[in-house]
Formats: sequence, C-alpha cells, structure tokens
Amino acid sequence: MSQSSDRRNALIGAAFLMATSAIGPGFLTQTATFTQTLAASFGFVILLSILLDIGAQLNIWRIIAVSEMRAQDIANKVLPGAGYFLAALIVIGGLAFNIGNVGGAGMGLNLLTGLSPETGAVISGMIAIGIFLFKEAGRAMDKFAQLMGFIMIALTIYVAWQANPPLGEAAARTFVPEKLDAIAIVTLVGGTVGGYITFAGAHRLLDAGIKGRAALPEVSQSSVRAILIASVMRVVLFLAVLGVVAQGVALNPQNPASTPFEHVAGKAGLLIFGMVIWAASITSVIGAAYTSVSFFSGLSPSIERNRNKWIIGFIVISTAVFATIGRPAQVLVLVGTLNGLILPVSLGLILIAAYKSKIVGDYKHPLWMTAAGVVVTGLMAVLSLVTIVKYVGGLTG
Repeated sequence: MSQSSDRRNALIGAAFLMATSAIGPGFLTQTATFTQTLAASFGFVILLSILLDIGAQLNIWRIIAVSEMRAQDIANKVLPGAGYFLAALIVIGGLAFNIGNVGGAGMGLNLLTGLSPETGAVISGMIAIGIFLFKEAGRAMDKFAQLMGFIMIALTIYVAWQANPPLGEAAARTFVPEKLDAIAIVTLVGGTVGGYITFAGAHRLLDAGIKGRAALPEVSQSSVRAILIASVMRVVLFLAVLGVVAQGVALNPQNPASTPFEHVAGKAGLLIFGMVIWAASITSVIGAAYTSVSFFSGLSPSIERNRNKWIIGFIVISTAVFATIGRPAQVLVLVGTLNGLILPVSLGLILIAAYKSKIVGDYKHPLWMTAAGVVVTGLMAVLSLVTIVKYVGGLTG
C-alpha cells in the first residue's frame, strides 16, 4: 500500500474513530428522548450543536497537530500539573462510560442472539480486544470503525425512510423552533465532543504521523468530517423517531431508541436495532480504551511500548465490572456531569496554548476559530455549572 494511500486511510479512520466513539448507547438514547420531548424543534438543537461541535473540535485538533503533542502534554506546558488533572478526568470518565458501552454491546448481542447481556458483553469485549492483538492495530481499528459506521448509518436510514417522518415540518423547525431546551444543547455537545471523544481522532492522527503545520488543511478537513459523520447518524435517528412520534406512538421508556425500529419492521426491526446498538457500542468501547490509555501512556516508556496491552487491560476491566456488577447508574450520572466539565477545561487550555510560542512556534491561530472556541467554552462552562448546582441541590434537598 502506498504512503499516500496509508495517509488517506488514517485521515478517514481518525474521523470515523471520533464519530463512532461519539455514537454510543447514550447517544442513541439521548437522541430518541429529546426527539420525543421537543418533536421537530429538536432539529434546531441538532443544528446548533453541530456548529458548537465544529468550533470546539477544529481548535483542539489543529493545536494538537501543530504542536505535535498530545493534549495532556500541551496542558502541562500551559499550566504545570494541568495535564495530569485533565488525564485523570479523561481516564475516570472513559472507564465509567466504557462500562455503559460494554453494556450496550451486550444488549445488542442479546437482541441479535438471545444471549444474556452479560454473556454478550464478554463476547463483545473479546472482539474489541482482538483488534489490539493485530500487529497493525491502528489500521485494524480504522477499518473496523469505518465498517461499523457505514452499517449503523445505512440501517438507520432504512428505518427513517420507513417511518415516513414529516420532513417539511422538521426542516422548518430546524430554523424556526417552537421550543428550546438548554440542557439538550449541553447534552448533545458534551456527548459529541465532551470527555475523551474529541481527542480520539486527534491522538490517532498523531500516532499515524499526520502532524505539523503542513498537515493542518488535512487535519481541519478530517475534524469537520468526523462531526458530520456523527451528525448524519444523529439526524437520521431523529427523523426515524420523529416519524413514529408524529403518528402518536409512545417510545419504550426502557429503550426509547428501539421504538422506531420495532414499529416499522416488528421483530426484524429489533434485530436491526440490535445490530445498530452493538456497532455503536463496540466502536465506543474501542475508542474510549484507545483514547484513555493515550492520556497516560506518555508517563512511562514502558507503558508507551506496551500500549496495546494497557488498552486490552482497560477493556478487560470495563467488561469485568459490567459482567459482575452491572452498570452503576449513580456513577454514570455523576461522570456524565464530569464529562460536561471536561470540555470547557480542555478547550480552555487548548485556546491558551494556541497563543504560546513555546507550544506552537510562530503559528498564527485564526481569530474566528479562537472566537468560536471561546463561545463554546463559556457556554459549556455556564451550563455545566447550572447542571452541577441542580445535581448538588438534588442531593441536599
């Protein structure tokens, strides 16, 4: 395979790795739930979140590429110790969410085969581990993410088409919404570029050697492509759910995202949903493990040399916790709040780094990107604070 072909595959693979890391069981549930509460007006929330996602991700990927350093190393140069704090947040959040991702994969295999969710989770964990047993694990991960991404989107497009959503109303309310929900915006932005997710593709490009100022046009294109891939899945699922909700169908409270699949195709629809949630979950397992380990592998040459073994260990721990304890709901809620906090912290540090010559040399960061990043940082910081105040109030009230 030629060098240019390898480079192109890595750029596409990084986009799909980030996108499929974002599209997990939580992504499916959130999209279905907010569609039920906001109906066609959820289109506006999706549009706004896409713009905010691009603003955040362009800044992060470009500064990582031009500095040729991982996010935690950049953060440590901005403020000594900040990188270790960021790494701790990412790893704790990644591990907790990976328990949920493994659970989603187990549910998918349960729908597809009838195996118990715990057995399905163990099998899925073994498949994810298999990716990192390859000598060319990065290339295998890229190809697997692309394949699963295409399968998810194609199957959901079929269901959306069968659900016959009110496309005219959806288009109109995307620009003139009847109702708004600030928490929905935070949840979508946090769920797409929060926590470890936005770093998945950026760190993958570093590992593939795609870095430096000359690579910035390709890196920018790949970062936007990643958001658009995730957004296509979000829009298609929104339309599928909107189609059945508009017909007066109530979503299954236990698994709201499964309702349009079952409604349009019965038992076959549940099998399709099983495949979609399995693909969404297992790619998120891989992305969370890969990215979380990338945040501490630089601490020791031994960890760096044996990174694939550490990634496998991360997946084993996530799978074992789900198989023995299940999904600790309170922990996942708490870490969900934590994930909302990670974005303003990480993006804020990246924006400061963009203007430090010891990190980026004589590179001049575009002013409009900085402005977009500041807007996202401020908005997410305020809304995350509101969420924490509500959470603390709920505990003490």
